[in-house]
Amino acid sequence: MLLHPQGPIGADELHIILLATALMLIVVVPVIAMTILFAWRYRASNTTARFMPDWAHSTKIELVVWLVPCVIVAILAAVTWTSTHKLDPYRPIESTAAPLEVQVVSLDWKWLFIYPKQNIASVNEFAFPVNTPVRFHLTSGTVMNSFFIPQLGSQIYTMAGMETKLSLLANAAGDFAGISANYSGGGFSDMKFKARAMAADDFQRWVQQVRDSKKVLTREAYRQLEEPSEKVPVAYYGSVGATVYHDALNKCIDGGSCMDDRMKTAMADIDISSIGICRAGDSNDKKVSR
Repeated sequence: MLLHPQGPIGADELHIILLATALMLIVVVPVIAMTILFAWRYRASNTTARFMPDWAHSTKIELVVWLVPCVIVAILAAVTWTSTHKLDPYRPIESTAAPLEVQVVSLDWKWLFIYPKQNIASVNEFAFPVNTPVRFHLTSGTVMNSFFIPQLGSQIYTMAGMETKLSLLANAAGDFAGISANYSGGGFSDMKFKARAMAADDFQRWVQQVRDSKKVLTREAYRQLEEPSEKVPVAYYGSVGATVYHDALNKCIDGGSCMDDRMKTAMADIDISSIGICRAGDSNDKKVSR
């Protein structure tokens, strides 16, 4: 799948893989060839091989042994530097089409996709229009996991209480395999989903199909979905509670206080004046020490 990318991110990553492989083969192939050649040339039965018991140094060999690896490392370093910025998962993909916002929650052992603007959600199926950037906001309802659509590229982790972001685009219609790329327990091997890139009209029909579902993703429905289950079939929710993703991210689905509210309260309880006194004291101490 990695060798058949269907999007610009996957294509760029394939180029990096091929370049890195080619650079490594510059060393690997000659080493393998010389190992076979030396073993044959200096075999015990070959009495014509040149014997040099006093040989100790060769400037030419030293140059090759040191310069070639240095050049390879320099090229890889340059590629790593540029690709790290170019393929930053948080970096939006430039396109004339408006991006599609999708919120993703990894659960045991299933994937939940929420479309906030369309007010729908799906389980283990992710549909999106072709040639349209998709901006993912990802978190985990349980343990750390990894979201990966190999043909589109850029694996990224999901973590409980944290949000990561990812931008992807498909330039060809089709169904692509989506997987969990981080072991997360007994149902890990079946924690898969289908990424469906389709024409804009087909996507609108899919959205309408999901809206026709009578299921509503409320807090209670999310709590039920959060329970561990394996080999979960595709499910649709025709409507989504306004705060489901926020509550999943901030661990407040159970109706208790939310993590972001607790952080705000903790920050409000900090005595700002005492911090100022400490800073002033630090400043005075520095002046005295000078």
